[in-house]
Amino acid sequence: MSRPPALFPLFAGLETLDGVGAKTARHLAQLGVERPRDLVFTLPYAMVDRRLRATVKGIAAPATVTVEVEIGAHVPPRRKGGPARVFVRDAETEFQLVFFHAKGDWLQRQLPTGQRRIVSGKVEIFDGLAQIVHPDHILRPEEAADLPQYEPVYPLTAGVSQKVMQKATRSALLRAPDLAEWIDPSLKTREGWGDWADALRAAHAPESLADVAAEAPARRRLAYDELFAHQLTLALARQSARRGKGRASLGTGTLQARVLAALPYRPTGAQTRAIAEIAGDLASDRRMNRLLQGDVGSGKTLVAFMSLLIAVEAGGQGVMMAPTEILARQHFDGLRPLADDAGIRLDILTGRDKGAERAAKLGALAAGDIDILVGTHAVFQKDVAFRDLRLAIIDEQHRFGVAQRMELGAKGRHADVLVMTATPIPRSLSLAQYGDMDISVLDEKPPGRQPVKTALISAGRYDEVAGHLRDAVALGRQAYWVCPLVDESELVDLTAAEERFRTLRAALGEDMVGLVHGQMPAQQKDAAMKAFIAGKTKVLVATTVIEVGVNVPNASIMVIERAEIFGLAQLHQLRGRVGRGAAESTCLLMYNPPLNDGAERRLQILRETEDGFRIAEEDLAMRGAGDLIGTAQSGLPRFRIADLERQAALMAIAQTDARKLLQDDPDLSGPRGAAARILLWLMEQDRAIRLIGVG
Repeated sequence: MSRPPALFPLFAGLETLDGVGAKTARHLAQLGVERPRDLVFTLPYAMVDRRLRATVKGIAAPATVTVEVEIGAHVPPRRKGGPARVFVRDAETEFQLVFFHAKGDWLQRQLPTGQRRIVSGKVEIFDGLAQIVHPDHILRPEEAADLPQYEPVYPLTAGVSQKVMQKATRSALLRAPDLAEWIDPSLKTREGWGDWADALRAAHAPESLADVAAEAPARRRLAYDELFAHQLTLALARQSARRGKGRASLGTGTLQARVLAALPYRPTGAQTRAIAEIAGDLASDRRMNRLLQGDVGSGKTLVAFMSLLIAVEAGGQGVMMAPTEILARQHFDGLRPLADDAGIRLDILTGRDKGAERAAKLGALAAGDIDILVGTHAVFQKDVAFRDLRLAIIDEQHRFGVAQRMELGAKGRHADVLVMTATPIPRSLSLAQYGDMDISVLDEKPPGRQPVKTALISAGRYDEVAGHLRDAVALGRQAYWVCPLVDESELVDLTAAEERFRTLRAALGEDMVGLVHGQMPAQQKDAAMKAFIAGKTKVLVATTVIEVGVNVPNASIMVIERAEIFGLAQLHQLRGRVGRGAAESTCLLMYNPPLNDGAERRLQILRETEDGFRIAEEDLAMRGAGDLIGTAQSGLPRFRIADLERQAALMAIAQTDARKLLQDDPDLSGPRGAAARILLWLMEQDRAIRLIGVG
């Protein structure tokens, strides 16, 4: 498939535009502008009103004004490098035009005394007199029509002026073809949107400040086009994943019933709903592609285990993968009592299994003796074969992108895939990032989870905190002490953690304190974690390695040093390590004063709420989408016009619309489907284009 000819002019070189040479083209690349298409999607962010007025009198300076004037006396600079002044008079008052470094007789030619000119520029008051320094425009009265009444203001980069940008953009806009409509007609009418090319021209010709706002109809339409193209790509990925034949796995309910009977509590409504959604996917003969999203402590483990039991009840096997050895072990320890209740065989496979032990596990797996396997990515190795794998669960703390998910599905064996994440994601972002998946959300806490008391304490009160810790440890409690990643260099972090380890050992006793950090060999790290889990050490000093998944119910105190330099989501994850047992839990956020506004806001939000979804929304509002999940590794698209934070509702409409279009026209061959194909080319959605090509 190749690009439609109608779009060729928009994908030509920049040098084909008016006023753009090789040098300007290089400068524009700094703005991410490499073709005329990028230029038409770089919208003005402000607007200058250049309508002609009678006078500058009564203007609230500073302000941009365009007036017709009669030119009076020229006053040359008093000293070298000083300003030259030209007196001018409009219909009601006199003011000055000021020029620095004007060459030779240039001023006389531009502004001949006694003649009339139109000047446009910023009026300022200096020493009580109105003046315009270096007017933006000087025109003869008969040229008045050349000055646009409203002038768009574009983002710039070094070496590119507004004039160059305006000229190049006007030239690029002439190339925008009239394209067939890809938006659903009823939506277009309801929103009052114009056609694509009209919307583009309108967005570049604002006539008021309202026209440069995100909510202006022309801009909303163009933002929607971007979101729709993105959601169409995700919907195609979803369609192609579902085309992959799955296998219907129907549970009998017997194993699940045993586990539920043995539980000391009843599952929450959210857990029951998620299990039902997953069971429905497993029972269908299409491949499952679902994300299970739950906040810290929302009970994802139970949902995951019940899902794996359905696979076993149906006569198959299940696998649960974690990103690290520590987490895999912990999942294994957490699932073992449930597996005993169900009466099934659970085992673990990590990179550490060697020789005869590994061979025995692989044999049991291939024979179908192991019902559920927990492991790290070691389960992906060539020699690992299941007798009948039905469900793979990925605990994806490290965030698989869409591409990796597609790869995993391609591993085939018709296994259904469930991805779990413990990071609450705002709705707009989960649509952008996981729009190809169906999403189940756990938004309730299981009964018996204690709220965590959160307090802010300045770093100067370290001795007081150490004292409290000594008392708590004497009562048999356990604590985490998190040291910040102070610096990109891990050596500096190390010193910070080791230093704190030493001072706490001095305060609490040699064998009371353990240490884990990223630079340790795996064996040492595991030994330190084990000692803490077993309660041998009472305080664990750690860099952020413990952020994900660690579960020690007896640990009820979390101290985070330099809390002000952590992100909201990270603080929320760290705090979630306590409050897992019966004891009342505390999280102390230690900070170095003075706090800047952002840091203060973050710490206050944590003090106010434990709701991970609310925290994630606040985080998005404060940091923006790219920072929130690190655009580079997230597979999150970069939009030129759409704004993920503020246009979440538009993203949701785009998802529904894209899925419906594919349902009605799976290979995009109808009139609207053909228009949508052109949109995908226009928005450079290469992956989608490949998927249609394959389909």
